[in-house]
Amino acid sequence: MHIIDNNSGDYALLARQVSSILEGERDLTANASQFSALVYSAIADLNWAGFYLLRPGKKGDAQELLVGPFQGKVACARIPLGRGVCGTSAQERRTIVVADVHAFDGHIACDSASNAEIVIPLIKDGQLYGVFDIDSPLLNRFTEDDRVGLEAMVKAFLDATDMH
Repeated sequence: MHIIDNNSGDYALLARQVSSILEGERDLTANASQFSALVYSAIADLNWAGFYLLRPGKKGDAQELLVGPFQGKVACARIPLGRGVCGTSAQERRTIVVADVHAFDGHIACDSASNAEIVIPLIKDGQLYGVFDIDSPLLNRFTEDDRVGLEAMVKAFLDATDMH
């Protein structure tokens, strides 16, 4: 498997690998698990890669993000919409790239080793299903090439997956 580091950007190959790995399987849990493992093993300098899925709140109130399949250390279980990078990405329905998470207002520190983050919302047929979150111990880890490439990979995941 090709490892993408800070100096290369063969995301087109990884997007094709996503489609190939997920071919013939539509299940959300299975595909999210495979996707997280692929990203975590194929992209250099990561310490967390995984899903937060939109779910009803614990007491049936407002929706929140619940941790889903991931690779890395134990994570925060629930994140309210609008809080932290993940909650903000979900609420605003846009990818957020953060060079230094400690400078992000309202950052939620699930792992103190994380210094940079990229969060991509999971939007299919106009509906928000959650976010895909990636953390790195390196400051300034994620570039515009990473954003574009990872968005293409997430699109391939969404195309291959039934989100219900």
